[in-house]
Amino acid sequence: MLPTSRALMVQGTTSDAGKSVLVAGLGRLLARRGIHVAPFKSQNMALNSAVTADGGEIGRAQAFQAFACGVEPTVHMNPILLKPNSDCGAQIIVQGKAAESMNAIGFQSYKKFAMTPVMESFSILQKQFDCVLIEGAGSPAEVNLRENDIANMGFAEEADVPVIIVADIDRGGVFAHLIGTLDCLSQSERDRVIGFVINRFRGDISLLEPGLEWLEEKTGKPVIGVVPYLQGLMLDAEDAIDVSQTQSTEGDVLNIVVPVVPRISNHTDFDALRIHPQVNLQFAAPGKPLPPCDLIILPGSKSVISDLTSIRNYGWDHQIAKHLRYGGKVMGICGGYQMLGNRIEDPHGIEGTMLKTDGLGYLDTHTVIEREKVLTRTVGTLTLGGERAKVTGYEIHMGVTSSKGQTLITSENGQDGLINTDQNVLGTYWHGVFDSPEACSLLLAWAGLGEVKEISLEAERERSINALADALEASLDMSKLWASNF
Repeated sequence: MLPTSRALMVQGTTSDAGKSVLVAGLGRLLARRGIHVAPFKSQNMALNSAVTADGGEIGRAQAFQAFACGVEPTVHMNPILLKPNSDCGAQIIVQGKAAESMNAIGFQSYKKFAMTPVMESFSILQKQFDCVLIEGAGSPAEVNLRENDIANMGFAEEADVPVIIVADIDRGGVFAHLIGTLDCLSQSERDRVIGFVINRFRGDISLLEPGLEWLEEKTGKPVIGVVPYLQGLMLDAEDAIDVSQTQSTEGDVLNIVVPVVPRISNHTDFDALRIHPQVNLQFAAPGKPLPPCDLIILPGSKSVISDLTSIRNYGWDHQIAKHLRYGGKVMGICGGYQMLGNRIEDPHGIEGTMLKTDGLGYLDTHTVIEREKVLTRTVGTLTLGGERAKVTGYEIHMGVTSSKGQTLITSENGQDGLINTDQNVLGTYWHGVFDSPEACSLLLAWAGLGEVKEISLEAERERSINALADALEASLDMSKLWASNF
């Protein structure tokens, strides 16, 4: 049986309350029951993005939620994506395509026009799927952002969908968060809230039950469930970086450091390294010295010239040079690849106010930031050290790079990447190169790891989403979400 409502919206008391995870887990639960379900987030702000099959760009979290639902991601699952390129400005992606850059005040005015593509995309999904699971953004209690709201209750009212509110008890003050959020809503908005979910609970639930009874009596809303604190799951991050260092105890180990630049993008590139049993992965905080390691990976960036300036300001350029002198390896992905070259130019000022700069000079490349964004998903062959491996990946970049030397990847779209003559510095535009088990093993061997074990990130994601769905099935009262017993 289908849910009586063909849509359900998950809003949160705060950012990172568990909205993305809850939508992914519920999506897998419904998919298990044969329900054709899709995720939807009208407005997302994130530098982790994904490419759809038709060449559009959406938030990475929505692509992962689509994976949980067992469906192909489309641009309509995230019609408005904001990619910050400064503290006050962002590139606006509308239904998968870059529209323009705006500051925060400009976007507030733009929102009254953005509801049209948002509702158009939502209507398309409703026609294609049995049920749509909607994720809010931030919190509906942000009263300063209520005008022309397309992300939370503004959308819920326009689309006329029921809402549940999730709160993170691990942060503390969970009852104040829920009561306070509800009090910030209008009467019609409160009426469409059908209940609460408390997330990340540790301990004996009997100690929480008096508070749950008080909350239900105080608000007249049911507590749909209390979700335990789940650890050891590999779920794609929407934006925040888990800076905890992975520690391996298995024999031969490779130490990898990723410098965190201010506008780092698609740090999910390193998820496969995070779970690899022979890799110690560490993110270096801005301004902190780079720890000793075997491999330094410069990540993607939304503002390449600005982030390269930060690398120099932190002194990381000198530390990278020393690392290479002592026999280390360096790799760059997308923006990091551009930084390793000779020159970067941004003649149109697309990514910032600095229009050109010298690169770090380790690869013979010259990059020009163009107006048209490259968005592709593809499959190819990685060639390194005389060995070959199948590789899958995706490209998201404004830069066009000309290069001289030995390329890395051959695909139906041509050639990509470069390795220097000393074979100790390489770069590629392809995000996700470590996700392919064969390519990951080949890259780790190049970096100095012997007897590399092959791991599957996809299998780990599958295990994690099933464990999440199992936990939600055990902890949520599904009859309070949907009247039908499916």
